[in-house]
Amino acid sequence: MASVSAAAQTAPAQSPPLQRGIVKMVLSGCAIIVRGQPRGGPPPERQINLSNIRAGALARRAAQGQPDTKDTPDEPWAFQAREFLRKKLIGKEVCFTVENKTSLGREYGMVYLGKDSTGENIAESLVSEGLATVRREGVKANPEQARLSDLEDQAKASKKGLWSEGAGTHTIRDIKYTIENPRNFVDSLHQKPVNAIIEHVRDGSVVRALLLPDYYLVTVMLSGIKCPTFKREADGTETPEPFAAEAKFFTESRLLQRDVQIILESCPNQIILGTILHPNGNITELLLKEGFARCVDWSMAVYTQGAEKLRAAERSAKERKVRIWRDYVAPTANLDQKDRQFVAKVMQVVNADAMVVKLNSGECKTIHLSSIRPPRIEGEEKNKDKDKRFRPLYDIPYMFEAREFLRKKLIGKKVNVTVDYIRAATGPGEGTPAFPERTCATVTIGGINIAEALVSKGLATVIRYRQDDDQRSSHYDELLAAEARAIKNGKGLHSKKEVPIHRVADISGETQKAKQFLPFLQRAGRSEAVVEYVFSGSRLKLYMPKETCLITFLLAGIECPRSSRNMPGGMQVAEPFSDEAMLFTKELVLQREVEVEVESMDKAGNFIGWLHIEGVNLSVALVENALSKVHFTAERSNWLRLTIWANYEEKPDEEVVHLSEEKERVANYRPVYVTEIADTLHFYAQDVETGSQLESLMETMRAEIAAQPPVEGSYSARRGDYCLAKFADGE
Repeated sequence: MASVSAAAQTAPAQSPPLQRGIVKMVLSGCAIIVRGQPRGGPPPERQINLSNIRAGALARRAAQGQPDTKDTPDEPWAFQAREFLRKKLIGKEVCFTVENKTSLGREYGMVYLGKDSTGENIAESLVSEGLATVRREGVKANPEQARLSDLEDQAKASKKGLWSEGAGTHTIRDIKYTIENPRNFVDSLHQKPVNAIIEHVRDGSVVRALLLPDYYLVTVMLSGIKCPTFKREADGTETPEPFAAEAKFFTESRLLQRDVQIILESCPNQIILGTILHPNGNITELLLKEGFARCVDWSMAVYTQGAEKLRAAERSAKERKVRIWRDYVAPTANLDQKDRQFVAKVMQVVNADAMVVKLNSGECKTIHLSSIRPPRIEGEEKNKDKDKRFRPLYDIPYMFEAREFLRKKLIGKKVNVTVDYIRAATGPGEGTPAFPERTCATVTIGGINIAEALVSKGLATVIRYRQDDDQRSSHYDELLAAEARAIKNGKGLHSKKEVPIHRVADISGETQKAKQFLPFLQRAGRSEAVVEYVFSGSRLKLYMPKETCLITFLLAGIECPRSSRNMPGGMQVAEPFSDEAMLFTKELVLQREVEVEVESMDKAGNFIGWLHIEGVNLSVALVENALSKVHFTAERSNWLRLTIWANYEEKPDEEVVHLSEEKERVANYRPVYVTEIADTLHFYAQDVETGSQLESLMETMRAEIAAQPPVEGSYSARRGDYCLAKFADGE
């Protein structure tokens, strides 16, 4: 099909050329707007008025700002004539001739349905149905005019339309241009589909609709999306945003003057939000998919046809970079697929919106939950008790509950992580701290979105973004819906009840308090605790839920390599394997529920004892993994005597017989003096070769005794002493 010709005829022609186009709109029973085919943008349009006939004028609203003017109602059968043409022509291909063009540029001609003049003559059809009258005065006689006159006479005889009995008042609509209370009107429909005709398209996402059968003329904005608009300048002209005209044509070509159904979904601030249903599809999803619109959060919540469908359509347009997304760069475009989605083990929960996870490679990474904000203190409460040591976990309302929810659900578990965006590092501003680069992701376990669960319990809130900010959760709509449920049910942060208060005493390093507390812990035996922090392989900070206190706990019976730490004299260098020992302890017990037995305390107010987790003694586990030595105090421990050594029996020493290999005997004869022969065939002998040395030793001893004769009783022998003694045979 060719486009509508731009050439205008200034005078009647003998044989006016036949032109083709597509009917865009029916203005009345005798006027239509025809458009051509789009080529790189919206196509040209022209208004064609039907020659030699006249139909009734449609209702017109009074001009705004002119109080003297009044609304003009329909003329009898005017709306029926318009509807006759609308149902027959809208979106159809027609051919037409321009027979006359006035000085004001108005064009008159004949219109035929189809590709040539053999098709249905629209003017004749109107006249035959009694929906238009024929102009008889001042018109030159011709075959077409005669044919119209005959058809009009037949309609009069059949009493059709205008020629029926009565004045036709029943055909005049009672159009309601305004609604006193739009919100009540929308609520009264209970989101049920309403039949309507789209009368005007302001832009791609805003239309004017005639609701049937009560003839309410309302402006409807499509829920969940926004198209580029036409900005009105100070001089009254309109400047289109990029792709505004294309988006408007996209909606016009599919909806203008079509029969549709509209679900009126909400009415915030006197703006009626709705969804238009057409047999060929949902225009909201189509606009998004073709890149003519973007999702908007504030109206997405009321969309009744599934917000996830809109997000999927928008995501498709972004991936294809069509129209308004032509310069789009995905927040995770620089990440490999393995870095966008992965499975990891949760090692630690940081406050209520972040966690440390361990990847399969062994690397630990901090992940922040996308699009949520943990509980926080604002306003006057933030500056209250400045002198008091501020502990966010216990002093911010619902922070402890949020952390505990995540800890109990995630610690030690494997989760699925989908990175949504990387939040760039920010420098410190006025009243705002600096933040490092953040990896924000959606974390799921067993198909449950952790952020959504947290928000639904009122333990976090959803961050609101600028409309052009795409760095948000891939499940942002679910988060908004969860927050709406939490607000409605008054949960957590949205509750009107008094906020929970956690009075937790920190007795770490408080020697006096620790001394007072020690007997209670010793008598309690095994007590429940949560490991809050790991300083080193054997030094931990524990939260005692029953006693509501924090203590520093040292593992008994072992000597673990010390980690590096700041000392008054400078930085203490870490001992070998200290990092390995600390990592082992962290993986085993950090933020886990454990049982502790306190035996004693040191001078600094640190408690010493045994820590058990799921039947495993941490001290023993460290020694078994060669990450700690056994301390000499272990043997004095009650735990060792009552457990490991409880049934110990000392095994008798076994005589070890050393077997030597048989070798050939070699005789080595030495001269000796036999000094004594015993009854058991044993004898005593002295070596002849050392005899001279023995005689010299004996002479020296005799001389010493003669020179210094011993006094009886002056010497008492002790084990291990060397001494001289006289003896006589047989005594």
